[in-house]
Amino acid sequence: MEDYEFMVNDFEFVGEQVDITKDEVEPFHPGWKDVIKRFCKNKGAVAGLICIVIIICLSIFVPMVSSYQFDAIDTASANIEPNSAHLFGTDEYGRDLFVRCWQGTRISLFIAVVAVLIDVLIGMVYGLISGYFGGLLDGILQRFQEIMNSIPTLVILTILLTVMKSSLFTVIIALMFTEWIAMSRITRAQVLKVKQEEYILASRTLGSSSFRLIFREIVPNIYGQLIIMSMMTIPNAIFYEAYLAFVGLGLAVPQASLGTLINEGFNSVLVYPYMMIIPAVILAILMLSFNLCGDGLRDALDPTMKER
Repeated sequence: MEDYEFMVNDFEFVGEQVDITKDEVEPFHPGWKDVIKRFCKNKGAVAGLICIVIIICLSIFVPMVSSYQFDAIDTASANIEPNSAHLFGTDEYGRDLFVRCWQGTRISLFIAVVAVLIDVLIGMVYGLISGYFGGLLDGILQRFQEIMNSIPTLVILTILLTVMKSSLFTVIIALMFTEWIAMSRITRAQVLKVKQEEYILASRTLGSSSFRLIFREIVPNIYGQLIIMSMMTIPNAIFYEAYLAFVGLGLAVPQASLGTLINEGFNSVLVYPYMMIIPAVILAILMLSFNLCGDGLRDALDPTMKER
């Protein structure tokens, strides 16, 4: 048998060492600090956020400080492969691709921001109204949404192009027709789940108006899902613009976006592959970064993650 050695304080009352009459309270931590802490633990999300910040900075400052203009034609410098003077080379018109790529990234990011605003201003409000009031109004709004969703976006854009010229504004108008539908569905589903909670009933019993119930009680309890959905909208919008440009329905020349640059480079990919590969790589990194960041936000905003 093992020998046990007793210490002097083994038989002292705990209350003599610790005041057992007082409860120990954990220090208060704001919710946003917990979100940031969980987000920073996700290395993939942090890497994605860093890439997004770098790409945004390059898209803002490179066209501003470069000595080349994104639409300046110089036929004497046409089809130059990447070198110290032209880091990404030049296209068939002698335009510097380094500037054009970051100018195109700026346009693609602008379209992504517009898509998020459309989600918030149209999709979220539409879903809140439909889910909260329900009944006949919900039925009418859902039937209208189904009709809009049944029309392919490419068809809508083609119809728009018959009465409007190809431009950034036309692409934005096309986004406004169908881009908000996914957000409205998510918002409606969340509202239908939350509005049955007891605190909503208590607030309604105390005389709160519908406006107050929606924006003071419901929205703060579903904003996590809405933020995640908005983050997922960004890569979808960037890819959508690139797809439209690739099929020839994007921005008009000489405007540049990642999609138009890929489309232009595709025509000479066998001879000058860098014209297509470089903007395609930037597009892939940008979409992957937003997806990683969106996944990280989803995990960080998930309350169940506190228990893990």
